[in-house]
Amino acid sequence: MKNFIPLKEFRQDVAKYAGRITKGETLIVTKRSLPLFRIVPVEEEGWETVIDFTKFRKGGIPASELLKILKSL
Repeated sequence: MKNFIPLKEFRQDVAKYAGRITKGETLIVTKRSLPLFRIVPVEEEGWETVIDFTKFRKGGIPASELLKILKSL
């Protein structure tokens, strides 16, 4: 079932809508009654771990540090 949510309402209560999405709902966010974007639950089988930065350092590596390293290559 698709649920239409005004952008302002979505912004004011993101946590509530995130919970609904986690439970499998699809939401379509609207602005001035026109569809703006759709939010769908993530399909677990669609994710693949490319690299686990927690293996290098407990808690991972900050993105800013990783970007500095990549820019120096």
